[in-house]
Amino acid sequence: MKAQVLTILQEVFPAVQAAEMAVKLRPYWWEAWQTLGRAQLSMGEVELATRSFQVAVHLSPCERHLWEEDLVWAQKLRDQKRHAARVASQEEEARHLIDEAPELQQDFDDFESDEVIAACTAIAERQKKYEELRKTAVVVATQGVTTERMREDADRPSCASHSDFVKARGL
Repeated sequence: MKAQVLTILQEVFPAVQAAEMAVKLRPYWWEAWQTLGRAQLSMGEVELATRSFQVAVHLSPCERHLWEEDLVWAQKLRDQKRHAARVASQEEEARHLIDEAPELQQDFDDFESDEVIAACTAIAERQKKYEELRKTAVVVATQGVTTERMREDADRPSCASHSDFVKARGL
């Protein structure tokens, strides 16, 4: 199929277009839906790829590799993407709370009062939480397990082991 060749040649957008045309011409051909899903994964469209694989499974439920390989892989990628987005939103929320601290919105009469000390303590705790979130990186192990790890300092290079590399899935 043309889309498979284009995917191998790293022509991702034309591959998706060719796979969409194949699906449009033969909507009950499960292999076209599978190819469309794989092309969409190559383009980074995990949600669309999951849907395409689900349609392929619906059309041909006896094809075990659709269940065991393609659909499971797309769902793992979707979960990892959601986890990374959740970590990024937590970091953004913490940064927003530091930039616009509600404790500092009021006007203080005495700069040595307990209210000022409490506000400064709250802001310091938020900054500490933000720094911890910034040091956290989402790592995908070769087994597909998503973990959070502390980032290394930029001036100290880390010696990476083979278990830290992400396993790429070939088509």
